[in-house]
Amino acid sequence: MSASALSTLTAALLMVTGASAPQPVSVSARAETPAVYDDEAGGNADADDPAVWVDPRDPGRSLVIGTLKEAGLDVYDLAGRRLQHIAAPAAPGEDAAPGRFNNVDVVYGFELGGKKTDLALVSDRGRDRVRAYAIDPAAVAAGRPPLRDVTAANAAPVFSAGESEVDDQRTAYGLAAFSDDDNAYAVVSRRSETRVRLLRLEDRGGRVGYRTEDTLDLPGSFTLPNGSSWTPCADPGDHAQVEGMVVDQEKHVLYAAQEDVGLWRVRLDDEEFERPELIDRVREYGTPWTYDAEEEECVIDTAHDPGFGGDHLSADAEGAAIYHAADGKGYLLASSQGDNTFAVYERQGRGAYLGSFAVTDSAATDGVQHSDGATVVNVPLGRSFPKGLLVTHDGEAAPADGDREGTNFKFTPWESVARAFPKPLTIDTRSFDPRDTD
Repeated sequence: MSASALSTLTAALLMVTGASAPQPVSVSARAETPAVYDDEAGGNADADDPAVWVDPRDPGRSLVIGTLKEAGLDVYDLAGRRLQHIAAPAAPGEDAAPGRFNNVDVVYGFELGGKKTDLALVSDRGRDRVRAYAIDPAAVAAGRPPLRDVTAANAAPVFSAGESEVDDQRTAYGLAAFSDDDNAYAVVSRRSETRVRLLRLEDRGGRVGYRTEDTLDLPGSFTLPNGSSWTPCADPGDHAQVEGMVVDQEKHVLYAAQEDVGLWRVRLDDEEFERPELIDRVREYGTPWTYDAEEEECVIDTAHDPGFGGDHLSADAEGAAIYHAADGKGYLLASSQGDNTFAVYERQGRGAYLGSFAVTDSAATDGVQHSDGATVVNVPLGRSFPKGLLVTHDGEAAPADGDREGTNFKFTPWESVARAFPKPLTIDTRSFDPRDTD
């Protein structure tokens, strides 16, 4: 379902149910990356998910790494300037799918070839792999391209039984990376399925491979409070997939956004998935629907919404991020793609909802619409972002280039978010170091 259709749906639901939409506070981005275009002239580039790498010597030289789907990866400085472009792998055969980079995350200090190495990990939806790129701080300092492909040649498909199954494209989709002691992991979701898999990274002769540690299948249908059964809206044969994910590595908790369902919390015990808990639902949860085969889209029956949905997220539930603060405090952020906002929850306790914000137009940048991926860091990043940084995907970068619709990433100072709330959110630049995983 398109993001614009979801926005219309959300408005309709509110009129039918009589619920009052929570008023998000407004914040402004300070910088943005160049717009990219999903057409032949633009190299079929479609921005999706960002990650931040913190430079250990000079945080002001930190990097933002963003996926462009079929076009691969871009690497940016903190002003949004493109420093490096990495193409997705070509198709291995005439009838095979090419690489398509969906989500990205960073792990620090992985032991690779006897050397501590920071890695950018990418879910390659096209080839059903996790790709690994070593990040070279010396190259950053010297102004050279900082990322280098270190994926093991024998890295197997994450979900597919063989190469022919890869081309069915029920492949690696969302990704969240984390470290635990001396080990590094990636949680990967499967496109068009409810499955999530935990992978442990391995050094294979100086290249990065992985093996499966555990697998979790989230529910695909739900029993509603009135006793009826409900299955989320999807194309025929598809199921309620997950994309946006983040791991709170201090608390050993995975947060996974099942797009048409809501936000799950899953504890990780000895690197195994525990029982999932649905902590918030999208507004559309439980609403009946039919499939319009001619238009190839779901039609939501808003007139018969039973009122079992949540109040804070409009489908799709998307990018998730953790803001760390002292004593287990801080925030979970989740993109509410259907109404162009971001929900904020307490990181501790039961995860109480605190409010929502929207990144709106300013003199520096346009606002953020239909956001997929997001990431946040609490540490100072030089003079540009001395109190931390929020990076969000913008699915409708403006101004448009004629009929070409652009996408990009927006950089927002964390203090702009924190101070926008009636009761300001915490700004804590010292209690958490993303490089300290002990």
